[in-house]
Amino acid sequence: MLDRDWEVLVDDVALLGEGPHWDGERLWWVDIEGELIHRTIVDTGHDEAVEVGAPVGSVVPRAGGGFVCGFPDGVALFDGSGAAPHRIVIEVDDPESRMNDAKCDPAGRLFTGTMTSDQRRSTLYRVDADHSVTTVFTGVGISNGLGWSPDGTRMYYIDTPTMRVDVIDYDPATGTVEHRRPLIEVAPGQGFPDGMCVDAEGCLWVAFWDGWSIRRFDPDGSLMRTVDLPAQRITSCAFGGADLDRLFVTSASCELDDAQRSAQPHAGALFEIDPGCRGITGVAFAG
Repeated sequence: MLDRDWEVLVDDVALLGEGPHWDGERLWWVDIEGELIHRTIVDTGHDEAVEVGAPVGSVVPRAGGGFVCGFPDGVALFDGSGAAPHRIVIEVDDPESRMNDAKCDPAGRLFTGTMTSDQRRSTLYRVDADHSVTTVFTGVGISNGLGWSPDGTRMYYIDTPTMRVDVIDYDPATGTVEHRRPLIEVAPGQGFPDGMCVDAEGCLWVAFWDGWSIRRFDPDGSLMRTVDLPAQRITSCAFGGADLDRLFVTSASCELDDAQRSAQPHAGALFEIDPGCRGITGVAFAG
């Protein structure tokens, strides 16, 4: 048990920490604006940061070794040594667009979305194991949080400017979606829904940008718990640890003025909270 609702695991200030993913041994996460991929040993807090030379929207391990990460024009596949990337170009004609949040469904298909500087014209894509790319949703503002119910039949999705978490009927055999509808409506002034994850009980943990918190909702969308954090811009979360009973939370320090940074010395940190439940392990990309 933690001594309080939160602890700082890595206090290296990220500009835009995002996309945590537990691979069974380490926690992967990115600093998008810092152009870094982090790998953290959660039992010690030892953190390794690798410069990638471009904004990196996401990182997900690959089932065969290596990892896949989102760059402005698509995704790059790295081998087990971290070398020789193979790029799947997705958006090459829009210099204002970049890949944002990404996560794999239970079968290892990669869902990755985009965002633009004007928060319009973005898209959610699916990348299959054979590297084929399918458009899932268009007309997105900022493609953000993704998750699936424990049985894989419900997909959850956050398009941040809509101020909603949507639920979608999902076919785990084919990766197809239908009947998208609102599950959680966020009131003005409560922060903006950002990244998310799902626990073993099917409840949703949602990070709130400008909301100073992460919140747990039941599968029907009712608020169950709020964990307040000492950073304004909470970005995403993932379960990890040997028993999947630890929740790791990323945050951002970008776009804060000097007074805000002074008042939030842990903005940009990687936090840990005690969720009081177990999670679902992150799924590696099958491709």
